[in-house]
Amino acid sequence: MKTVLITGAGGAIGYHVVKYFLEKTDWQLVCVDSFKAEHKGYFDRLGLIGKNPRLLLVVHDLNAPFTMREVEHMGPIDYIINLASRSDVQNSIDDPLSFVRNNTELMLTMLEYARIVKPEVFLHFSTDEVYGPAPKLSPGHPEWDAIVPSNPYSASKAIQEALAIAWWRSYDVPVIITNTMNNFGETQAPSKYPAMIQTKLERGETIRVHATTDGEIGTRYYLHSKSTADALLFILRNVPPKLHGPGERDKPVRLNIVGDRQVDNLQLVHHIAKLMGKEAKTELVSFHEHNPGHDLHYGLDGFKLNALGWRPPLKFEDSLKQMIDWQTAHPEWLK
Repeated sequence: MKTVLITGAGGAIGYHVVKYFLEKTDWQLVCVDSFKAEHKGYFDRLGLIGKNPRLLLVVHDLNAPFTMREVEHMGPIDYIINLASRSDVQNSIDDPLSFVRNNTELMLTMLEYARIVKPEVFLHFSTDEVYGPAPKLSPGHPEWDAIVPSNPYSASKAIQEALAIAWWRSYDVPVIITNTMNNFGETQAPSKYPAMIQTKLERGETIRVHATTDGEIGTRYYLHSKSTADALLFILRNVPPKLHGPGERDKPVRLNIVGDRQVDNLQLVHHIAKLMGKEAKTELVSFHEHNPGHDLHYGLDGFKLNALGWRPPLKFEDSLKQMIDWQTAHPEWLK
């Protein structure tokens, strides 16, 4: 039986990873979160899962190192999944210093912890945004494309990746880096675009869609967080970490986790409206010229992970409907 430590376990993605791993494995789960407001981890997300003897909850702010008492309490760890990070682009632009410090400090805490417990895998969860914008309708960035972040959030994730690679090379931390794009799912924060669309449709409000002055609308790949959890489990079970060769200029394993559909933001509004049986009122708003830290198009090339045999278990529209139906039945999560 394996033991996996999951940071950011109270986050929107962390909740789905914890729930999925409890359903699909017999592993022990050590779930770490600070539950501070600015970190967006909510205790009542994990409360939806209920008590489980295989789940150990550790409340800890990763800006500070673990004490040895905590290390002993958590026990031997086979796998680490490092999900924790502050992740809102606009918040990072408004308050860059605390944002970057938070994401850097938590990474150092986890890498130093890994040096102590020596897991089989340190899986660091990163973002497509480290690469900067992708050309519209392109296959997307492949693994190890040039890192060109656009804002303090994506820069902080690039810092985390650089630290992970350095600890892999210098200290043999068994790092695997994954990059993924826009996740959605039940319990997502109401400030995120899919949940915001649903709320505005319920209220009959006009939905602003960001565009350029000539009407070009941003595109995204969207992926349900349950599919993300499935990808992480697939990687842990099927992809061993790579060892650093002495004196070599080599790299750890990096894999893109990609959804099955690329849609623009206006298409997303109309998809959700159709599934809700609502008429959407939209307004294109010139945005990106005055907000250069926001990327117009995101995209990753998912060929490498697909070639290993992984496919998203939930299709885009099916998973979108699942989220809408759940949040309609649980409107408190849209507040």
